[in-house]
Amino acid sequence: MIKLKLENIQKIYSNGENVTALKNVSIGFRENEFVSILGPSGCGKTTLLNIIGGLDHYSSGDLVINGHSTKNYIDRDWDSYRNHSIGFVFQSYNLIGHQTLLQNVEIAMTLSGVSALERKQRAAKALKDVGLEKQLNKKPNQLSGGQMQRVAIARALVNDPDIILADEPTGALDSKTSLQVMEILKNIAKTRLVIMVTHNSELAENYSSRIVRILDGEIQDDNNPLTSSELTDEPYKKTAEKSTAKTSMSMITATTLSFKNLLTKRGRTITTAFAGSIGIIGVALVLALSSGLSNYMSTMQADTLANAPISIQAGEQTLDDNSDDFFGNTNKNTASKNGTDDTIRVAEQTKEKTTHTNVLSKDYLNYIDNLSSELPEAINTITFERNVKMNLLANTEGRVIEFDPTIESETGMNDMMGMSSNSYWQEMPDNDEFIRSQYDFVGTDSRLPSSKNEIAIVVDENNSINKTFYDKLGLKSENTTYELSDFIGHNLLKVIYNDEFYTRDGDLFSKATPAEYTALYNNPEGELLTIVGVLRMKEDLDSGYFSEGFIYTSDLAEAVAENANNSTIAKTQSSSDTNVLTGLPFTDKKMKENANQNLGADISPTNINIYPTDFDQKESIKDYLVNYNNNKS
Repeated sequence: MIKLKLENIQKIYSNGENVTALKNVSIGFRENEFVSILGPSGCGKTTLLNIIGGLDHYSSGDLVINGHSTKNYIDRDWDSYRNHSIGFVFQSYNLIGHQTLLQNVEIAMTLSGVSALERKQRAAKALKDVGLEKQLNKKPNQLSGGQMQRVAIARALVNDPDIILADEPTGALDSKTSLQVMEILKNIAKTRLVIMVTHNSELAENYSSRIVRILDGEIQDDNNPLTSSELTDEPYKKTAEKSTAKTSMSMITATTLSFKNLLTKRGRTITTAFAGSIGIIGVALVLALSSGLSNYMSTMQADTLANAPISIQAGEQTLDDNSDDFFGNTNKNTASKNGTDDTIRVAEQTKEKTTHTNVLSKDYLNYIDNLSSELPEAINTITFERNVKMNLLANTEGRVIEFDPTIESETGMNDMMGMSSNSYWQEMPDNDEFIRSQYDFVGTDSRLPSSKNEIAIVVDENNSINKTFYDKLGLKSENTTYELSDFIGHNLLKVIYNDEFYTRDGDLFSKATPAEYTALYNNPEGELLTIVGVLRMKEDLDSGYFSEGFIYTSDLAEAVAENANNSTIAKTQSSSDTNVLTGLPFTDKKMKENANQNLGADISPTNINIYPTDFDQKESIKDYLVNYNNNKS
């Protein structure tokens, strides 16, 4: 029997111009089936779900529920419909952090006139039905993502609704937990109508009894539509309806909930009460709004600046006329002079091109270190890059190979801006909060690396990595699907120190051969690296700090640099005018500098990236950096 039916539903949003989200959509749904609605972002899936759930109202057409038109529904009717007939499951769970799981499920019944004793009994049963009977008194922050989603499902079921609406219920979950949630929804669909919006066509095909595809506000395909006999079998033969009594909360329940919430924030309650008693609650509200907007703007600016740091590179810098330097200054009417001391270029110009050599001296590095104390509110993080090469071996598919993390770059922009996106191997900044603000963790035990022998994997928004990454690791990527969270706790890579990786023969050195890789990997010398987490960029960001691949700690970078600096090959190269790997003389000073840096003879930073907290603080940092050149020739 048909549970609900949409007849020529149209939804138009007016905000200066008319945008049609749904175009004359007509579709019916059976009393018990599992329907998945698929389509690209912006096609109208969520709008359709909101109209079915009464969260949004259609512009024209009709939504028929149990044979009754909703054209004349008023707010009270919609409230009753949502409370008695609909159960919502959202991607973000929407659990109350300071309440237990039992209380979170109970709260769904506070508007239904259910007694306190019955609320507890029904909430406990709903949690038991989703396998959480032993977790009743835990708080949401003590659960995994999958467990929190199961609590959300229990809350949706506790009022015994006819229809369950799920908006991307597996979007924030790893693949294993997603399957568990889908099994629960599939079982629910045996006795109820379940309508789910998702981007995951594979899960939809495996678990749904019906798939509806939407594009540009119109239904493109329905693999199990209502038959002619179902349509003629009068869906308007009414079933026994739930009570449509006025939705309300008893005074005792409202008072109890309010009191509990007040007790969770005692300090704020006392402060607010005191402020209200002297008539400044209005000021407090204005300040709260101002603070919220300020925090939002700060977060937005920090996200924007994450991929646009102030970059200071060692060595010769060249700028064309009228171009912008890295500080955003245009080279117009400025002094034309090459510094002879360790000055740092800000903006200088000759008639056609500007050249200047930046010397990242010890004095200048100390000056940069003082930034955090001089302007503590201005800095998100500061990174120092070296050119010391890490010797990496990968142990996969039963063999050991050399791991070359380099990505061939189509343009030179990444290098110019001081970013690490031309490599699958990137150093983390020493600011965990900055990283957590941009990335979510994939997998139950996923976390950030915290020591020199720990690394993590960064994936794209689809929880995947480019095929080249797997090829470089020696993993078979053809016709193979890897669960990236399964790599957590495993060792795939090892750093081999110079003295083990290079062998001396007279004045020349040779790197290890593939025949020696297995012995080097099994040698206790070096750093065996354990994967401790998988990171995925947050959905509301356009771009993140890292590119796809591995990330490692600054502790590992320091350990490798220090070891390389004391290695035999580095000391030999430092005192030699020929390349100790090829035996060929250096043709210029730059070639020798590169060789010294790669082998660790020179471990001084070659690039500094400073990430401001916002645009105003960026100006303060620029002023601080420019002041370094004062009183220098």
